[in-house]
Formats: sequence, C-alpha cells, structure tokens
Amino acid sequence: MRKSKIHYFIRRTHRWLGLTLGIQLLLWTVGGLYFSWSDMHEVHGDYEKARLPLIATANEYVSPSVILDSLAIDSVSEMKLVNVLGKPTWQIMYSPTGHEHHHPIVKLADAQTGRLRTPLSKEEAIQVAQNGYAGKGKMTQVEYLTKASAHHEYRAQPLPAYAVTFGDERKTIVYVSTELGTIQKYRNRPWRQFDFLWMLHAMDYSSRDNISNWILKAFSIFSLVTVVSGFTLFFVSRRRKS
Repeated sequence: MRKSKIHYFIRRTHRWLGLTLGIQLLLWTVGGLYFSWSDMHEVHGDYEKARLPLIATANEYVSPSVILDSLAIDSVSEMKLVNVLGKPTWQIMYSPTGHEHHHPIVKLADAQTGRLRTPLSKEEAIQVAQNGYAGKGKMTQVEYLTKASAHHEYRAQPLPAYAVTFGDERKTIVYVSTELGTIQKYRNRPWRQFDFLWMLHAMDYSSRDNISNWILKAFSIFSLVTVVSGFTLFFVSRRRKS
C-alpha cells in the first residue's frame, strides 16, 4: 500500500472516530467538571437531614430471642434497634426456610414490650419524614409507591414507601419505607442533576448505575484508538527535513 493511501486511511479513520466520540468526550468532560465541583453534602441531602434522638441505654428492653420465638424463625438476615416515631424498635429481616433468595420479610417489634407492630400508615410515614427533615419547606405532596422503574430516583430501594415532598429551594423528597419504619433516602434537585449527568458519564441508559456496561467499554476502546490514530497520523504525516 502506497504511503499516500496509508495517510488517507489514517486520516479518514481518525476523522470519523473523532466525530463519533466528540459528543461523548464532551459529556465526559462536563460531567467530570460537575462532579468535581459539586458539594456532595448538598447532593446527598445532608443539609435537609435532621438529627434524630439517640436511643437511651438506661431503658429496659425485651430480649430479641423472645421476639424471634414469637415469630417462630430460627435465623435472621439482619436485626437492628432503630428509632420509630420516638420509640425504640427492633427491625427484623428474615427469609422463610427454603426461600433464602427471595425478598426478605420485615417485621417491627416494640423493643420495650416485644409486641409486633404493623407497617407505617400514611400519617405515621408523614410524621417520620417530618421528624427527619431539617429544611424550611412545607410538605406539599405525599405519594405512595409500590414500584419504581430503573430510572426512578428511588430505584432499587425497599418498597412500598411513601414519598413526602417538601417545598424548599432544592425540591427535597423524603422516602420512608413502610415496612422498615425509617427514612431510606433524601432526594433533591442537586442529586437529580448529578444522577442525570452520571447516567451520561457511565453511559448506562437502562439502570444508570452499571459502570461495566458494554457501551462504555466500547467507547473507551474507541477513544483509545482515536488517540493512537492521532499520534500515528502526526508521525506519518510530518515531513522529513531535507
């Protein structure tokens, strides 16, 4: 192959790769700048999180074994002492025998009496959200969620849940799990902007969180080829000194 044809092939390959990848490279740069300049406390909603009261150790609590015996279960996946509406509560997660790979069952039990309690009602979930919210906005909307799509801001989180919206400048939404009895996530406008740019950055347009998807891998390889072809084009195109 003659040298002129090699030059033409390299230039054409580099041009089309650059055109194809240029937009994505721009999105990567914009996303990187936004991520590096963002206040992550603001993104995570830390400024809207109220400090919940600690659970007193001086109180007398029912032994967890008593509650487990009442449930007739021999193993749990997780058990925590949490604050539910000002009351110390055992949060118990377990799977029935033979169903270990299914979604765990959640039970709440009063840590002082041992009595099981039902999942949060709408009014209780609102109270939990208001107790955990430190912002200045007033509650504007309450939505009951039984499912969340892969693009929903509450994706991959415990359901059912109540989404309690507050009318502050960041458009904060507090998500309360009815079964767990506690706040799971704070979402606001900075987080939504971050999440959208992260989707473009990771090139995961289905679930937004998978950084090992084939589109990102392919574009990473194409970017490397573009850079290499650019360097090659520079060296093969320069004129030799006479």
